[in-house]
Amino acid sequence: MTLLQWLDYAAVFVFALTGALAASRAQLDIVGFLFLGCLTAVGGGTLRDMILGRDQVFWVADPGMIASACAAAVLVFFTAHRLESRLRALEWLDALALSAAVAAGVGVAMGMDQGWPVVLIMGVATGTFGGLMRDVVANEVPLILKKGELYATAALAGALAAVLAAAAGMPPTVALPLCATVTFALRAGSMRFGWCLPVYRSRPPRA
Repeated sequence: MTLLQWLDYAAVFVFALTGALAASRAQLDIVGFLFLGCLTAVGGGTLRDMILGRDQVFWVADPGMIASACAAAVLVFFTAHRLESRLRALEWLDALALSAAVAAGVGVAMGMDQGWPVVLIMGVATGTFGGLMRDVVANEVPLILKKGELYATAALAGALAAVLAAAAGMPPTVALPLCATVTFALRAGSMRFGWCLPVYRSRPPRA
């Protein structure tokens, strides 16, 4: 199995866990768990592959991805009640999935010899759109839109780290793990220590 396949599988499984946790918070049945788990797991990668025009969407080429997502959803269905804080667990699992998915998106775009702007966009899109779909369907405030938190910024920074590493001559086996590490470190720092970007604050008009 290639590094990209490992990253895709990791992102699919962990994102499916977060989708199923969102289903547990909404108290859905097993079909709802499977639906939200699979939607979250493959949403970003599907968008990536359609935009890049790959021969096959990644989970169509490897149906084991869907099986992995379903297994994660079933696992959460029977164990979610053991978690004291499902929201906090969802956020930390989402941070892990985000880091793997961004690296996978970057790796696919680089493998297709795309320019650096496309590589950055595909990294961010792959990492964020599955979670965005999950939160919208589950009627929750999307993590990507929570005020001041580093989410898309963490994804963009991770993708940029990979682009710079590749430009410096580093192989994908170094650039992609670096991408995942930077993404996770920034997202984790935002959740644990409150790292954030300045937010816009309206001001009254001058007299």
